[in-house]
Amino acid sequence: MAHPKRRHSSSRRDKRRTHYKLTGKTLSVDATTGEVHIRHKAHVFEGNLYYKGKVVIENYAPTA
Repeated sequence: MAHPKRRHSSSRRDKRRTHYKLTGKTLSVDATTGEVHIRHKAHVFEGNLYYKGKVVIENYAPTA
C-alpha cells in the first residue's frame, strides 16, 4: 500500500476538500423607485443617490 514520502500541508488538504463555489450577487428591487440594485449598496437613480429607499444625496455626480 502506497504512503506519501512527505507530509502535505493542511492548506493543501483543505483546498482539495473544499466544496465552495462562487455565487452570484443578490439583487433587490427598491420599493420607492423600482430600480434593481445590489443588496446593501447605495444606487443612483435619476441623479440621486438612494440607500434603503431614501435619498442620501441629491444631484449626485460620481467622481471617476
